[in-house]
Amino acid sequence: MRRADRLFQILQYLRGGRLTTAAQLAEKLEVTPRTIYRDVAHLIGSGVPIEGEAGVGYLMRDGYDLPPLMFTHDEMVALVAGARILQTWGGSKMAAAAQEALVKIDAVLPEAERVRAGHINVHAMETPWHGGSWRAFVDQFEAASENLIRLQITYEDEAGNRSERAVRPLGVWFWGKVWTAVCWCELRNDFRMFRLDRVVELAERDRYRPVKGQTLQDFIDTEAYCR
Repeated sequence: MRRADRLFQILQYLRGGRLTTAAQLAEKLEVTPRTIYRDVAHLIGSGVPIEGEAGVGYLMRDGYDLPPLMFTHDEMVALVAGARILQTWGGSKMAAAAQEALVKIDAVLPEAERVRAGHINVHAMETPWHGGSWRAFVDQFEAASENLIRLQITYEDEAGNRSERAVRPLGVWFWGKVWTAVCWCELRNDFRMFRLDRVVELAERDRYRPVKGQTLQDFIDTEAYCR
């Protein structure tokens, strides 16, 4: 967890005048009490009205609230543009999450910022390529790379020839029009990039362990994607 996220969570736990010890906070946030002591000292130094001391506990009186979420115009353009691009070009779950993120941001923005966000004229348009099951495959390859799940795929090359592959997904890359999955291909015993719009079928298999020389960083270091 990033420190900024941890500080925000500490504020949430201390709301409403609840006395909470550093040990309790440390257990909830999976850090050491010493880390909590430093974080609380930082919050107090920033002007947050936290009362208490180490060994006793901390609380924050009612009435303190976080300032409204604020973004610069360029930050808001980047967030809205990114979310709209994912809604159009991302996987099914990515698209839904992007929409939900926009709803949440809109709910906490001050009125003036909400109006400005609604007038951002950056859009992503669909094309005839959007047919097929590629959206689901984006989500499945992404989840498999995160959870280290081997996949069995039926893949069709540019000439229409099909092959069966057992692959270890390492990540998904977007190239402006197509998504590719970077994988360690067990058939070729080498790195391969598969266009997700050419994947015909997909099934999960067992978990795999990262192997030195077969990781995404190893692939990037080879600069094979540049050739």
